[in-house]
Amino acid sequence: MKIILLTWKSFGNDDMAAVFRELGNAVLELPYEDKEEPTDKAAVERFSAQVKSLAADCVFSFNYFPLVALACRDLGMPYLSWIYDSPYVRLYHYSVTFPTNHVFVFDQSVFLEFHNAGIQTVNYLPMAANTDRLSAMKDFKTFQGTEWYNRHEVAFVGSLYTEKHTFYQRLTNIKDYTRGFLEGLMAAQKQVYGYNFVQETLAKHPEILEDMRQSLPMTPGTDSVESPEYLFAQYVVNRQITALERRELLSAVAEKFGLDLYTPDKNLKLEGCTNHGPVDYYDFAPYVFRKAKINLNISLRSIISGMPLRAFDIMGAGGFLLTNFQSDFLDFFVPGEDFVFFESKADLLDKIAYYLAHEEERAQIAENGFRKVAEQHTYKRRAEEMLSFL
Repeated sequence: MKIILLTWKSFGNDDMAAVFRELGNAVLELPYEDKEEPTDKAAVERFSAQVKSLAADCVFSFNYFPLVALACRDLGMPYLSWIYDSPYVRLYHYSVTFPTNHVFVFDQSVFLEFHNAGIQTVNYLPMAANTDRLSAMKDFKTFQGTEWYNRHEVAFVGSLYTEKHTFYQRLTNIKDYTRGFLEGLMAAQKQVYGYNFVQETLAKHPEILEDMRQSLPMTPGTDSVESPEYLFAQYVVNRQITALERRELLSAVAEKFGLDLYTPDKNLKLEGCTNHGPVDYYDFAPYVFRKAKINLNISLRSIISGMPLRAFDIMGAGGFLLTNFQSDFLDFFVPGEDFVFFESKADLLDKIAYYLAHEEERAQIAENGFRKVAEQHTYKRRAEEMLSFL
């Protein structure tokens, strides 16, 4: 089979290309820039002609692009897309229902939303890790020209959403009542793992949505079915909850245990925290995951039940994973055996203290998690599952 793999600044391009070839397929890597709208018929025709000239059997991309789906529909060619972002508004474009699509989402709650609506082109597929590549990476001692710590106690790799472009910060003209409502909603949601009620709450309060819209114009597309409450819940409120939660939890961890932080905002300062600044996720983050005694995952709140890519990369690198509760983990991994989850700030701090003091148990859990990922959750296994739909 000849597969067109659309390459853009996504995770996993090299890993997918390698396993597609390992499975006996020819892979044509085609650079793709998501700059043109699917309503641009000329753009769709140009892309269709480009794909047709390559004489391939199917197209694959990380994340879903409606323009690509339109072109593949016109060509009668299967389009495989694997979504790792959340939220992902393009998933609600009308083209997702095309029978040429095979769309895979990593969050089982999102899959069930589409499944229960009778849409059969959206499937559930967890993320993965390339354990062969991660295991082959050699240790090193320097990072960005300076001596690197051989072993971190507690580490976190990811954004704290402290950048200036966060949507919530643009709600400058909302009423005091609206702001108080949102602050109360966020404070309540921060206390709950395993269920997100932000979107359904906003849907019951159209006056809050309208006041937010007046300050931050954000409307559904004319060719898609996402709701206003989806946009404001997932892109504004849940993102702000994540920013507040990550800072609160990481501050508490840093103060009590120390913290090695790798985040885009290199100027961010937390007491007890060493901020190393941004890190190359592909080439350097696996070393952090492998060397840290405890790796934290604090999921973006728009991920309802799914296991984030970071969790697979931590376990796939042989690291110990301590994550917030996400129900999809329970379908594949055993808590306390393959990974550990926390349910509150107090629980997080207690479990860090416990596992720092119990090295053998911590090491065994990390080993179990690695073996399970290596056996059941590799890119090769996922590629086989996706190709089986063809």
